[in-house]
Amino acid sequence: MSVGKFLAGFAVGAAIGAVAGILLAPKSGEETREMLGDMASDIAKKTDARVKDIQKKADDIVSDVQEKSEEIMSKLQDMLGKKGEEAQN
Repeated sequence: MSVGKFLAGFAVGAAIGAVAGILLAPKSGEETREMLGDMASDIAKKTDARVKDIQKKADDIVSDVQEKSEEIMSKLQDMLGKKGEEAQN
């Protein structure tokens, strides 16, 4: 089993345990709903921040790949130009 799968399973289990604990706690329905709403809001904010972080990293990678491909194309064109000049001489 990979570490990633283990951590994902652990996180899901922890979330299920937290929700079960809240639902089974001796609090009023209003308090429980408020607590669940706060948890959902926190999760949404964290997820949004994580998605933005992943998008930024992906944009950076795409930018790096484009830059490297432009460098490679330029070098190839230079090499082909030199080969063409050598062939003409």
